[in-house]
Amino acid sequence: MADPLECFAVAAPGIEPITAREVALLGVTHVAAEPGGVTFRASLAQVQDANLRLRTASRVLVRVAGFRARTFFELERHATKLDWNRWLAPGVAPGFDVTSKKSKLYHEKGIAQRLAAAAGRSMTGDAPTQLFVVRVLRDEFTLSIDSSGELLHRRGYREATAKAPIRETLAAAMLLGAGWHGQGPLVDPMCGSGTIPIEAALIARRIAPGLGRAFAFERWPAFDTAGWRVVHERAGSEMLAHSPVPIFGSDRDAGAVAAARENAARAGVTLDVTFAKAPLSALAPPAGSGFLVSNPPYGVRVGEEARLRDLYATLGKLVARRLDGWTVALLTANPRLDHATGLDWREGRRNSNGGIPVRLIVHPAV
Repeated sequence: MADPLECFAVAAPGIEPITAREVALLGVTHVAAEPGGVTFRASLAQVQDANLRLRTASRVLVRVAGFRARTFFELERHATKLDWNRWLAPGVAPGFDVTSKKSKLYHEKGIAQRLAAAAGRSMTGDAPTQLFVVRVLRDEFTLSIDSSGELLHRRGYREATAKAPIRETLAAAMLLGAGWHGQGPLVDPMCGSGTIPIEAALIARRIAPGLGRAFAFERWPAFDTAGWRVVHERAGSEMLAHSPVPIFGSDRDAGAVAAARENAARAGVTLDVTFAKAPLSALAPPAGSGFLVSNPPYGVRVGEEARLRDLYATLGKLVARRLDGWTVALLTANPRLDHATGLDWREGRRNSNGGIPVRLIVHPAV
């Protein structure tokens, strides 16, 4: 398989710069953030490494082809020239995620059918499926193959959930966006099912988030088992035996805390995170400075804002009284609730969580 490969790490809108910093640490070249993700050039081994290590990306795509087509005849002519057997092993069926905008060929299902016919494979049946992502803009086709398989936020540990869970990739983006890399204590006093503290433990222990799962590239015809073993074992060898800093998660809901403990056990970080059932008012951070990172309720439903104003006010008072010198980062959706804390905030990245527009805000506002 020729190197370098043209790649794209898909990221949620708003966190692309954070993902770009992660990608750059892989040692790849031509790294550039753009809407929806990060472009880069990489070897096949680095594509594998990206799937293992990226904490904030949802997929890693490899560009297969680019061409211009305004008719189905032109599309078929270009598609039949592709070496589909380079990417599709025997018994593997293609699947196509097609988006067409401002183009003559706008029938997305029809595009997928023509591509499947060119590949000589059926899109139906019980065969394993290899996803191809097709983007058509102003008649220009970009065809990419998905190297990840299941979305990368599916680390494999979060089977138990609480109300309004935060996606693992977004939790990691909050931590990295707040400037936390395992250099001090971490507290989440509204932890729900524990995603933020668990992601913090993975960061602190240098555990690659993809170590416990499989990837689509393992079914590619050119897959090198021995080479993949080297990449995988190198990532595994970098793990620390335990977190070098204390990590705490608490929630007033006993069911949420039980779920958090179960998830931490599956993630292999039980001894790295201390979970407790406790209200926000019981927050008792360790001495010195550290980070409080949390995803509090947003108050987007009718009647919720008045009730939550007291919660945010309580948080603000606790920060002022007990967290002098700490960095506080919240994911919020309501500026009025932010104001209720009485704290000065610096706004970080804007994105969405569960379809709700949210912002990362950080205190102190410097």
